[in-house]
Amino acid sequence: MQLTIARFTNLMLASLLTGNEIGTFVVVHPALHRLPTRAHVQAEQAITRRYGALMPILMTSTLLSCAPVAGLSRRRGSTPFRLTLGGMACYAAMLGVTLTGNVPINRRTLEVTPEIPADEWLELRRRWERLHLMRVLLDSAGWTCLCLAALSDSE
Repeated sequence: MQLTIARFTNLMLASLLTGNEIGTFVVVHPALHRLPTRAHVQAEQAITRRYGALMPILMTSTLLSCAPVAGLSRRRGSTPFRLTLGGMACYAAMLGVTLTGNVPINRRTLEVTPEIPADEWLELRRRWERLHLMRVLLDSAGWTCLCLAALSDSE
């Protein structure tokens, strides 16, 4: 029962995080690129402030929720354990990309004025989006590992 609760919590957090990251990549940021520069800057700043309050908690909780699942899975066999560790490694790498790449760009985003030259703004956003794509890929790989761990654990 402990493993079931731990795994459910872990999959719920990983699904919320991964779905959000994919949604922002596929829907939110492409839509913002259609705005004039001034409106784009203001929208990104508003979104960055909101996500800045929520995402550190969700990212950290997702990563930390892998640990009890891995610990409890170890007794049940090596495949679920290894897959859970693989998922945990992906989320840890995503957090590393976030902290070393996206967060400094987020700070810069909050500092710029809406009068920033369009070419400078677009280059800043392109760097952020390349890093975000890496995060989306890592999140997706991590989520896949955790789902496969859950499925292999039920056999």
